[in-house]
Amino acid sequence: MKVHHLNCGTMHPVATPGSLVCHVLLVETENGLVLVDSGFGTQDAADPKGRFGEARFLIRPTFDVSESALEQVTRLGFDPQDVRHVVLTHFDADHTGGLADFPWAQVHLTAAENFAALHPQGAVERGRYLPSQRAHGPVIVEHTPDEGESWRGFAGAKELTEISAGLVLINLPGHSRGHAAVAVAAGDHWVLHVGDSFYHHGQIDGSGHAPRTLTLMERLIAHDRKKVRANHERLTELWAASSPDLVLVNAHDPSLLHRAAARATPA
Repeated sequence: MKVHHLNCGTMHPVATPGSLVCHVLLVETENGLVLVDSGFGTQDAADPKGRFGEARFLIRPTFDVSESALEQVTRLGFDPQDVRHVVLTHFDADHTGGLADFPWAQVHLTAAENFAALHPQGAVERGRYLPSQRAHGPVIVEHTPDEGESWRGFAGAKELTEISAGLVLINLPGHSRGHAAVAVAAGDHWVLHVGDSFYHHGQIDGSGHAPRTLTLMERLIAHDRKKVRANHERLTELWAASSPDLVLVNAHDPSLLHRAAARATPA
């Protein structure tokens, strides 16, 4: 499968050099196009308050329609109608804003995350799971990767063969109740998109150099801080291993987006 690495939303939190991105994967499969996360969509710019809530004051999104997945899919020469599936790492608004631009697509996520989004508990979940993100009536498909086999040291994973072979949903809760990672077989390597399991490469590359704004934000909105720390430890091991057949990316680090895009682009 061919993977395109897109920035579908630029954000400018205070004291965060280089800003943040919304790293979305566009995957070409034999059965059509698949998005991994969807970033911000065209409707977000028209209604920032309703679509994103109070968090917009913290992460300060640009809301640039030209960055939407819909616009970028079209610029790449594809028909947006060919986007038949969207696989979500979780249901935060900066990952789901683009769903309304592909209302015909099936939306895949863990059953735990879908339940959390429908039944939020506490102020953090009520702030992150906004009804506006479901107002278009998305077609939801639930999965239970926690009941599957392990994948590279992660406890549970499920290959989404109903979409395409080589597309794996991995149980990775912590940031949110039903957070997941998504692995995509891309020829001679795998792309592992771990969503918001960490925010900045400094959290897992051994340097310890990550903007304090991001580490504080991570702690404040984490569903389970103990699991977040455990995820950091496993991802640190993967980073240190430097396996040539694995490209590790997350949702918001621009340097990881640029590195992955460079590998995906032929010389």
